[in-house]
Amino acid sequence: MAGLWQQLSSLRQGQAMALLHFICLFYSPSGAFPWDTKGSPPPLEGFEVVKGNFSRTFLSIGYHKITEIPAGAQNINIRETTKSPNYLALRTQTGVSIINGNWVIDRPGIFTAVGTQLMYRRPNEIRSRSGESITAAGPLTEGLHVYLIYQQPGPSVYYEYSMPLENTLSTAEPDTHSDVLPLAETAGQTDPGERAPHDVITNNDIITQTTHSKQVPSVNTDLQPTYTWKKRGHTSCSTTCGIGRHQVLWECVENDSKATVPTELCDPALDPTNMAEDCNMQPCPAYWDVGEWSECSRRCGPGTQQRQVICRQVTHVHPNGTETSVTVAPALCGSSDSPVTKSTCQLKICSQWEIRSEWSPCSVPCGVGQRHREVVCVSNQGDVEEDEECNKNLKPESLQNCDMGACARSWFTSLWSQRCSAECGRGNRTRTTVCLMDHLTELPLDSCEGKRPPEVTSCDSGPCQNRLEWYTGPWGQCSAECGNGTQTRRVACVSDNNGHIEVVDHLKCSSLPQPVTAQTCRLKPCGVQWYVTEWSACSRSCNGGYRVREVRCLADITPSHRCDPSLTPESREECNTQPCVAEINPLCSDQYHNCMVVVQARLCVYPYYRNVCCAACSHAQKKYPHLFQKNYIRR
Repeated sequence: MAGLWQQLSSLRQGQAMALLHFICLFYSPSGAFPWDTKGSPPPLEGFEVVKGNFSRTFLSIGYHKITEIPAGAQNINIRETTKSPNYLALRTQTGVSIINGNWVIDRPGIFTAVGTQLMYRRPNEIRSRSGESITAAGPLTEGLHVYLIYQQPGPSVYYEYSMPLENTLSTAEPDTHSDVLPLAETAGQTDPGERAPHDVITNNDIITQTTHSKQVPSVNTDLQPTYTWKKRGHTSCSTTCGIGRHQVLWECVENDSKATVPTELCDPALDPTNMAEDCNMQPCPAYWDVGEWSECSRRCGPGTQQRQVICRQVTHVHPNGTETSVTVAPALCGSSDSPVTKSTCQLKICSQWEIRSEWSPCSVPCGVGQRHREVVCVSNQGDVEEDEECNKNLKPESLQNCDMGACARSWFTSLWSQRCSAECGRGNRTRTTVCLMDHLTELPLDSCEGKRPPEVTSCDSGPCQNRLEWYTGPWGQCSAECGNGTQTRRVACVSDNNGHIEVVDHLKCSSLPQPVTAQTCRLKPCGVQWYVTEWSACSRSCNGGYRVREVRCLADITPSHRCDPSLTPESREECNTQPCVAEINPLCSDQYHNCMVVVQARLCVYPYYRNVCCAACSHAQKKYPHLFQKNYIRR
């Protein structure tokens, strides 16, 4: 420290004050500079570090409050110390949810709230052994409440944050947030109290040397101090194994005295402070990556469940906390210590089938019938459940056939129909014949002995005298080759007089319902073709007008774009091209000697001038009808 003050005294007052301000901002009471990252991140000057652990064996399912982080806190670090299916959650002091609120699990990422950015990480379940974490640089503009969403026994959460002390001594210039170094997030999560590897500090690596363009005049104007970027070490490696990254630390020094000066004095064009290097090239030890157990293979009773077990090895640990790993041979993890991949499970005791009644009597007194009994599915507590809860392959019979011996077989017939099939002349009456055993069981018709009774007999309804009826001819061809069309047929009124048929006037059959003479028909779908509407009225009655119609391409009744464009029907055409001929009314004549002036002055809109200049006004109105509208009258 004494050597540092000697260097200050050798500089001009302006340089000394700048260097003093730089040292006051970053020099810590312990004598270590802020870039000294040995051990855990050192507490900021004037700050108190608050740490705590939350662990319970059993909790009820749901949200459980862990701690409250007050406003002004910085370097916030909340993480699970062991991997679990539980979740971390945050809300503000006023009750606004930030992460995993209202039973909704958010995706990992950056959440901006309470004046800072909160990084929420949830490692991949199969590839990582770390639990969830939430980190933020702060300071918080509002207090935060930390919660745990409990899902599985044995949760363990570690939290840490820094709070400013109330009696911190103020420096010559007020300290701002930008002057406070934020707590760096390490790539791999460690347990509370675990220290990171020591930084490697070297003082003889100089990458460039230049004279600063903004030189501060010294007492001796012949001596112009020069400043150089000098490597002074690097941050801790992002990982203790595998290929990680660390940030190279640089400082600006004065060439002659080698004293550290503010970075503004070195050439910013040669600033190497963003340089990073690979570190810790040795591979990480292989580990067993264990997946989640699958669902039990059976809903009840003893079953099995499986999980995936893979031997992995981390090859790279990235600064953002993500890892790159590869699958390696199981021998590297120790095949004898491989976790089991198959386990027995039982969700509940299976329900059993229970017979609750004896067989019922057979359904027939003779022949083959059926009998039944009551079989139900009963839980281990004696409650009747749905059949799906029991194994249907093991269900006892609840219905079976029974044979009560042979029955007598006989022909049975229904009564003859009451009406003859013909209203006059000869017709038929019918009945039904079946083969039965004791009136109970219907058998095939060839099972009964003897001749089968007849089912049809003739009948006579008397002679037909002057009987009127409609006679229909065959249907004609369909009017459309495709799509919907119409077909017709002819009908005639005929008189039947004892077999003598004669066509008579339609009016004689008017009391009888007349058959339909037309019906729709459809031979096949039309496919794609052009359809048009009727032409509209012509826009003018003479001197050439036009009329329009709509044109559509349809596949049956569905719009299509597959019609031939070259066959598109016209949608507009000219009409009434004949010249207009003025209608001459012999009673309409000009009574004024200069009616052209009346027309030019547009006075024909007034009744007086239309009467005295009838012919001129009529001719002008037919030629220029728009001039006779009131909107065109000029006053």
